[in-house]
Amino acid sequence: YYDKGSKGALIVAKSDTRHSNGKKLFTSIITILGRLDGGFGGEDAPSQAFVFPDRKPDFEVDALPSPDQPLIYRLSGDIFQLHVDPQFARMAGFEKPIMHGLCTYGFACRALMKSLIPNVPEKVRRIACRFSQALYPGEPIRTLIWKTQEGKSLWKTINAKSGEVVIDRGIFEYGDPHPVDIRFDGRVAIVTGAGGGLGREYALELARRGARVLVNDYGGFRDGSGGGSREMADRVVGEIRAMGGEAAASYDSVSTLEGGRNIVKAAIDAFGRVDILINNAGILRDRSFGKMEFEDWEGVIGVHLHGAFNVTQPAFRVMRELGYGRILFTISAAGLYGNFGQVNYSAAKMGLVGMMNALKLEGEKYNIMVNAVAPIAATRLTSDILPPDMQDKMKPEYVSPIVVFLCSDECRNSGNIYNAGMGFYNRVALMTGPGAVIGGKENTPSAENVSMNIDKILNIADAKEYKNLTDMATDFMSAYQQKPDRKDVLTDKGLKNARAVF
Repeated sequence: YYDKGSKGALIVAKSDTRHSNGKKLFTSIITILGRLDGGFGGEDAPSQAFVFPDRKPDFEVDALPSPDQPLIYRLSGDIFQLHVDPQFARMAGFEKPIMHGLCTYGFACRALMKSLIPNVPEKVRRIACRFSQALYPGEPIRTLIWKTQEGKSLWKTINAKSGEVVIDRGIFEYGDPHPVDIRFDGRVAIVTGAGGGLGREYALELARRGARVLVNDYGGFRDGSGGGSREMADRVVGEIRAMGGEAAASYDSVSTLEGGRNIVKAAIDAFGRVDILINNAGILRDRSFGKMEFEDWEGVIGVHLHGAFNVTQPAFRVMRELGYGRILFTISAAGLYGNFGQVNYSAAKMGLVGMMNALKLEGEKYNIMVNAVAPIAATRLTSDILPPDMQDKMKPEYVSPIVVFLCSDECRNSGNIYNAGMGFYNRVALMTGPGAVIGGKENTPSAENVSMNIDKILNIADAKEYKNLTDMATDFMSAYQQKPDRKDVLTDKGLKNARAVF
């Protein structure tokens, strides 16, 4: 809000418009003059010099809006009476209804694109202007355009009959889309298990892009044994500092509540906030199920699942206060699809999927995005499993791009799972088939009914993805309440009849 004194007050609003997939499309900035709202003692708006070139315009584009143009424009949703009601317009000081400002603006935009980027509207980068005068429907307009440099022009729109300026101080910028530059300046990230492999790569890449990073690594062996070591975390911190970044080390284990809290506290103590959390710490204790000891089960669950809780809860509380956060869980294809000898590991990873599904709902109103990545990469955990040529193709560097994106402001999707590796990425979704209603209110379905309808129950065509339990339950109850098709209902009596027929 800017105070213009007797002239009123300037109110400036800024908003972003995004595609349903989360991609940012454009930023809109609107400035409104409140004529009677000045004098409240606020600061004045900064002055902005604006001078048109002292020469003829490079382009002049004429247009003639229809006398009924406001009636047509109302179809866009702007139904303000000033543009259609003669009596209301006179009350507002006009002879008759006036054009919508944005309708006139649309004519100007079309003139600019026609003159400077014909048939390629995607090259529009910026349009700015100031509305100066009302225009009556049916009056001719002329848009004057001056090219000032490659990719930039100044413009204004006038009433071609009276010469009055209708839209002033126009700026139009155009050209090929600029690549998105993902940065983390001012952000603080925690990466667990960051002493090597994937975690190290994530920490280094975030730091290269401006993030201050807490590098956490207990420094134990692959199976979680050993007394821990500071060497791994310290080495990565040294790498980040050597390239001019900011980093601090944490040596706590994620497997205890105290350890998780200490990790988050270390980030707060070092940098004052937490914006990003990558749950990457993990161990392996692979054994066939029949030979698996409870210690193997408990140890893997303790680091992967309990560990994620131990760090995420205190980090989430900080993010909630900030009104911003990006949380990433590292899961696995072993959990999504199964892998021999990894019952403990698979169960822990699928537990993280459930955690993500619920936490995304709690984080939604706080701008906390929660996602999961199943990496396919060669790390310390796979060093003696994969052959050398395969290890080279599965470098952690091929996973980090999607991890960095999911930790950025550009990420507007929450509750998604991604496979990532070797430069290939895809999304994984839990889908629910349409199913079939068998039995009815008076006929409890039997196991035989299920057997006769198993193909319909297994059918996954037209499957649907649910974002929460409520949506699924609503569909489930709706399907149950619908009167089932008699051909789909095989009661015990119908089953006997069917046997007689066959």
